[in-house]
Amino acid sequence: MVDDMTLQARVMDELVWVPNVDTAHIGVTARNGVVTLSGIVSTLAEKLAAERAVRRVKGVRGIAEEITVRPPNAHKHADEEIAERAVKILHWDVEVPDRQIQVKVEKGVVTLSGFVNYQFQKQAAESDIRRLGGVTGIVNMIELRSTGARSADPDSVHDKIETALRRSAELEASQIRVSVTGRKVTLEGKVKSWWERNIAENAAWAAPDITQVDNRLVVGA
Repeated sequence: MVDDMTLQARVMDELVWVPNVDTAHIGVTARNGVVTLSGIVSTLAEKLAAERAVRRVKGVRGIAEEITVRPPNAHKHADEEIAERAVKILHWDVEVPDRQIQVKVEKGVVTLSGFVNYQFQKQAAESDIRRLGGVTGIVNMIELRSTGARSADPDSVHDKIETALRRSAELEASQIRVSVTGRKVTLEGKVKSWWERNIAENAAWAAPDITQVDNRLVVGA
């Protein structure tokens, strides 16, 4: 197990390496594999970039997120303006069925609701909102609904996911167990980092007509 000082140094080095994160106002502490991030950033995108960077570091077993988003200058974007720009950016994104999504903004926090057929559409909608100025948080309540087609054969889905995991050069697929029940995939086992855990989950979401992924993978050395 990596000691706390070494892990803290690794995380700080990774944050410095990320070009869209200003480390001058971010504090890092580590204890028993759990990294705490604190401080102030100017955008939600920067906050999420910092979190993604930490997840890539080997030895990180958990993250306590205490970073506050505070837009620069005294000017704050009005909720109405944020909502208008959110609706526009979702409309421009060809991956997002914008007519199926509703937007609510309160004190800079954007809530997305409605439904889509695929996980990548839900992720794309949230990614679009992250890029907007004045946004201090996102609550993604978009539901996944089946396309209406008959569920794929569980054994076939299972085999496709395992094949996708083996294709990834960043994963040790033998340590991951996959089970499929209806439209739900469950992942169990052990991975070396949060980054690998995320890669495995994305591989499961890529399976046809899956509406739920239960990621039980444990991060450990």
